[in-house]
Amino acid sequence: MAQLIKLQDYASRYGNDLYRYPSQFVRLKKQQWENLKGQWENGDTLSEEPINENKEMKASMPAFVGKLKGILKRGFSAEDEVNNPPSILQDKTDGMDFTITINSVPATLDELKMVFLDQLYPFQLKWASSTLMEKSFVDQSYIQDERLRYLLQRFPDNMLVLYFPVFYIKKAPVEMEQILITPTDVWCLTFLEEEDQTVYLGSQKRFWYKKWGEKEGKVLNPMLSLRRMENIISQIFRHRNIEIPLKKAIISRNGFIDFPLVPHDLQLLDKRRYDEWFGQMRRQSSPIKNVQLKAAQSLLEYCQTTSFKRFLWEDQMDIEFKSDKEFKEK
Repeated sequence: MAQLIKLQDYASRYGNDLYRYPSQFVRLKKQQWENLKGQWENGDTLSEEPINENKEMKASMPAFVGKLKGILKRGFSAEDEVNNPPSILQDKTDGMDFTITINSVPATLDELKMVFLDQLYPFQLKWASSTLMEKSFVDQSYIQDERLRYLLQRFPDNMLVLYFPVFYIKKAPVEMEQILITPTDVWCLTFLEEEDQTVYLGSQKRFWYKKWGEKEGKVLNPMLSLRRMENIISQIFRHRNIEIPLKKAIISRNGFIDFPLVPHDLQLLDKRRYDEWFGQMRRQSSPIKNVQLKAAQSLLEYCQTTSFKRFLWEDQMDIEFKSDKEFKEK
């Protein structure tokens, strides 16, 4: 399951400590999956009790809250910093505890895996929209976003995803599309997935023509957004002396792209070619690499964040939603 390190302009735990959370996510996910799988294989009742990283977390919270309130009243001292370093504070509230809700016992292991991934997905959104100190309002549409769910559930743990991140460049926000950071490459992705079986006619012009059935239409040339992404990311990498290949692709899982003079540095992953590329990505078994984390960190540092301060004793796993209308009016 790929890791969502940035969602739009929301607060992200990965932005606070990118060198800790990826490995923690992999470890917790493995622990929780083995727990659930063991219950299923042994024929046990699939418990609806939370699976906790730290079983003592809930029990320790009242004492922690009381101590924290005392610190806030008298001010934070050097002694507090020594005895209660920030890392300890974070470890008590960063557990990925969640409740597995299963209406009927899955008949196969594959079905159990899908139940597990579906239950884990909302908690990835929580990690990508809150930190210890901040949280962001999350557009409800992301809960049902098929593309985001697909990227996270079908790609492996060693891949990091930025989904429509908002970069702040030269005092102006710039919205990107999808960025996939693998152990060996950084992919700038854009999707052309409108009507099924659509044929897109590629060119260097501002608009591409599309045909589906007896109908025709136009779409904005997807290379424009890819070039913008490539230019911004390559400048950031040069500034930070990061050397990792940067690639571009247009994806159409349900259509076809006809572009005879396609640029040599652009991959067209339509219905005929996508599965081969996807298989190659899935087979990447390399662990997360240092250059991958450096690349991700450099991008996160240029991302804009819109959030509000939260009470430190508030349940860390809370998530705030707002309707599409409220989101647009903000």
